Amino acid sequence: MSKRETEFDVLVVGTGASGMSAAITAAYEGLKVLVVDKASLYGGTTARSGGWLWIPNTRLAKEQGIHEPAGAARSYLQHEATTHFNPARVDAFLENGPKAIDFFTSKTCVQFDMPPVFPDYHAEAPGGQPGGRSMVTRPFDARELGARIQQLAPPVPELTVFGMMLGSGKELWHFLRAFKSLESFWYVTKRFGGHLADVVRHGRGMTLTNGNALAGRLAKAGMDLNVSVWLDSPVQGLIVENGVVVGASVVNGGSPVNVRVRKGVVLACGGFPYDIERRKQLFPHAPTGHEHFTPSPALNTGDGLRLGESVGGWVDPSIPNAAAWCPTSVTRRKDGSQGVMPHFIDRAKPGVIAVTARGRRFTNEALSYHDFIQDLVKACAGSSEVSCWLICDHKHLREYGLGAVAPFPLPIGKHIRSGYLQRGSSLQELAQRIGVPYAALQEEVEAFNRDAGSGRDSRFDKGSTAYNRFQGDSLVTPNPCMAPIRQGPYYAVKVVVGEIGTFAGLETNADCQVLTKDGKAVPGLYAVGNDAASIMGGNYPGAGITLGPALTFGYVAGKTLAGQPDLSSTPHTQIAEPVHAA
Repeated sequence: MSKRETEFDVLVVGTGASGMSAAITAAYEGLKVLVVDKASLYGGTTARSGGWLWIPNTRLAKEQGIHEPAGAARSYLQHEATTHFNPARVDAFLENGPKAIDFFTSKTCVQFDMPPVFPDYHAEAPGGQPGGRSMVTRPFDARELGARIQQLAPPVPELTVFGMMLGSGKELWHFLRAFKSLESFWYVTKRFGGHLADVVRHGRGMTLTNGNALAGRLAKAGMDLNVSVWLDSPVQGLIVENGVVVGASVVNGGSPVNVRVRKGVVLACGGFPYDIERRKQLFPHAPTGHEHFTPSPALNTGDGLRLGESVGGWVDPSIPNAAAWCPTSVTRRKDGSQGVMPHFIDRAKPGVIAVTARGRRFTNEALSYHDFIQDLVKACAGSSEVSCWLICDHKHLREYGLGAVAPFPLPIGKHIRSGYLQRGSSLQELAQRIGVPYAALQEEVEAFNRDAGSGRDSRFDKGSTAYNRFQGDSLVTPNPCMAPIRQGPYYAVKVVVGEIGTFAGLETNADCQVLTKDGKAVPGLYAVGNDAASIMGGNYPGAGITLGPALTFGYVAGKTLAGQPDLSSTPHTQIAEPVHAA
């Protein structure tokens, strides 16, 4: 039986922010676009993310009165990327990022809010800024998606409350203070009431926030431009004619289809968080590939990287950090499945420390998640496991929560029964439960308590940077990241290594074309998002350094494709070796 065939101007593989950005931009430029995804739900990692984007010098920042010194952002990225600084791609990002924001906010339903203060993670470094670069997706009414809302990938369950997504920033602030402030209590009451009404009426909450809002807004923008989307449609291989990528073999509806393109194919498959073999190669803490825990979608198995490599693309293995590291804890959900809880901000709150199996602190707990894990890996060198324990007392737990454990008034019993949350009536009992030396733990807690009184962490400077203080509790003085640990019972949650996206990807040029190892472009093939090597050089400079470049380079790819002449074709067709899900 002959294979079905169809033709579009552009084929995009992946429905996350980078892929949808490319699709929307190309469609706005008048191209006929098809987006395919092997998942049954759209949104990819974006739908699970915080929905933050890091893009310097945008109109949104200037409207806040924030005007950066010329060249500051470039200096900052050069400082962060070190040995893997790519001037051409960084310049393309800095030039096109503001243009992408202007395009999406003026021509589509994709909208963002810029808080006046959200520091770069290393704001004190050359070119760093105390605010004006990180923006968050504006909440979105899911009813605008119509029936397509049923196909939107959900957020990570561990980051919801009764299935309700909490918006970053001010909304989270209100929830943490619901029983301290009448204003916050009223805000939370209204938010819960609206959510419950939506669940009764629609079967789920209709107020999308964070990454779910971004995925939903991008989907609506694509719908408005008649972008075709095929779900449950994996790519088997690329179609190559005379060295030019002219399409792909896609399984749709259970049957293979040759999707031919006039302009090009864009790889946006979400990187390789579940590619066990590439983990073994690039994750030092995971020698078998299994010593790693990620909240990323399980279908992100590195298909885009393998597709690119099948036609000569190249992944540089020397990047200092192959992923955006994140401390995670492993939970057990009601259905018995494993959940992974990312620890973004709880470590910075006052009254919590992190200790290794030796019972010793090893770093400033309020560092960014990426920096925290790098220090953890160093501290556990030579150990059988890379892990640590977050330690707090009862007052802290009920006021701020810890990991998947929510603050008062939500119950903690289920977490104690499952073993996720360890409890001891005394520090000695807690030390016995988690298997760390009591003397060492007691010494660390006593030293931390002494420092908390003065507000200066004499060992690791917790609370010493703008980012530290931003993630702490501004109502706590003199240091928003420090408070004594002395009110039993005491609690601990085990933390292991995870990530929130991969950095190692296909080498590309400033136009998003996939490059061979000798620097030549593969005609007709583009890569964006986590399928392309990160311009951050294996570092994590600020909130949104994945989605900011994803949206920007998706925009660049779409504009580039619109300006390309049609790809030449010949009667002879060669399909690169099929790529199967790992």
